[in-house]
Amino acid sequence: MTGTIVAEPGTAQQGRHLWLTLVALSAAGMVVSVQQTVVIPLLPRLMATFGVSVAEVTWVFTASLLAAAVATPLLSRLGDMYGKKRMILFTVGLLVLGSLVCALSGSFPVLIAGRALQGASAALVPLAIGMIKDTFPSDRVMTAIGVVSATMGVGGSLGMIVTGLIADRTPSHHPVFWITAGLGVIAIVLIVLSAPGGGTGAGGRPDLIGAALLSAWLVCLLLAISKGNDWGWGSGAVLRLFAGAGGFGAVWVFSQLRLRAPMVRLHLLVGRRSLPANLASLLLGFAMFGSFALISSFIQTPPSAGYGFGGSVLDVGLYALPSTVTMLLSSFMAGRLSAWFGPAYSLALGAGLCAIGFGWFTLFNDSVLQLVGANAVQGLGFGIAYAALGALAVQHVPRDQSGIASGINSLVRSIGGSLSGAATAALLTSITIAGTAIPSRDAYVISFGIITASALGSAAIALVSGMMARGVSEVG
Repeated sequence: MTGTIVAEPGTAQQGRHLWLTLVALSAAGMVVSVQQTVVIPLLPRLMATFGVSVAEVTWVFTASLLAAAVATPLLSRLGDMYGKKRMILFTVGLLVLGSLVCALSGSFPVLIAGRALQGASAALVPLAIGMIKDTFPSDRVMTAIGVVSATMGVGGSLGMIVTGLIADRTPSHHPVFWITAGLGVIAIVLIVLSAPGGGTGAGGRPDLIGAALLSAWLVCLLLAISKGNDWGWGSGAVLRLFAGAGGFGAVWVFSQLRLRAPMVRLHLLVGRRSLPANLASLLLGFAMFGSFALISSFIQTPPSAGYGFGGSVLDVGLYALPSTVTMLLSSFMAGRLSAWFGPAYSLALGAGLCAIGFGWFTLFNDSVLQLVGANAVQGLGFGIAYAALGALAVQHVPRDQSGIASGINSLVRSIGGSLSGAATAALLTSITIAGTAIPSRDAYVISFGIITASALGSAAIALVSGMMARGVSEVG
């Protein structure tokens, strides 16, 4: 039975169909990961192309995460209501549309708009996890989630390598997005042919007001953080943005408590069983997405700055290959680890390994070999942690809420990544080499130190959650 996914009870034909479903979901997840990271090596080049600052160019990445934060719970809820396959196809369609907008973009605002459309496709991840829980036998759910997580890790590194290969041949960013559009079309075909229909769902109405309020307070918060250095942290504009974030946030919480079918069921966000997983996801998202942009910029910084490797766009992807390999290996093991120790302890292990990798590079960042070693360790951790988070999010929820529960977990991870992007950009623009706008080495060390602490916090929360869950089960 080990190593083979079969239906329960079922036939060989049903088992093959589950494998095809897993292949289709994995391929789609890989494409989503490609779009998330494909622009990261291009950020320094985009600064020159559009004449924007570090804080502004970060929005090419942050806009995608912000859209993911808003779209993920909304589309996950729609998946529970109207069928997960239908919404998976819709999300990949948004990716294709956003890729086309980026491929045709001639200005920075249009590029940001296309990236936002691409980012909405991140909702595919919880939808895929929900479909796995709905269709796979219970003893194979963790393995299937691990496989999807593994291919997503591969997609993240693949995106940076593809970008590097193209960037070596053309100064234009457009070809990268034609490729993501083509990959998205292939993913749609695979899903149409392989994924189960999943029924019509429970029906209902989407909470569009909740989505608008969530967008409002997140945009206000992220703008305040990213513009604090330029406008002044005590300026009226920044203070108004923070006040707007607090006001919109309070109204959003009130609306979610009052509505019969809210966008986010707050008991799935802050409930006793859900809160630890969501806090751990927030901190891990902060560490993971923040590290992507930091490492890319560090690699491409010329050694004349007193640090950095003067690498090319392609080097960014190549240096990430060890992380890809270790993430692939650990993701396939994640299912067994969670079955043996439980998702909480697996998450603690994975996040702890991430912290070791980040801490290593915080202290030792003088050579490419040190970076490669750190990447290998954090890849091992992310492979375990990402799969464990997916299982932990849906472990205690009814089947008809699996999509939204996973979606909320992805929401807080995207919020963590958005906050990380804005916060690290603010640090890099505020701590610079004297007389220049180039971030100093101290700015990177502080940023990586914060990311290390965030990963450690995620591990600690998961560990305490696992100990509490074990204590309750022993009492029971």
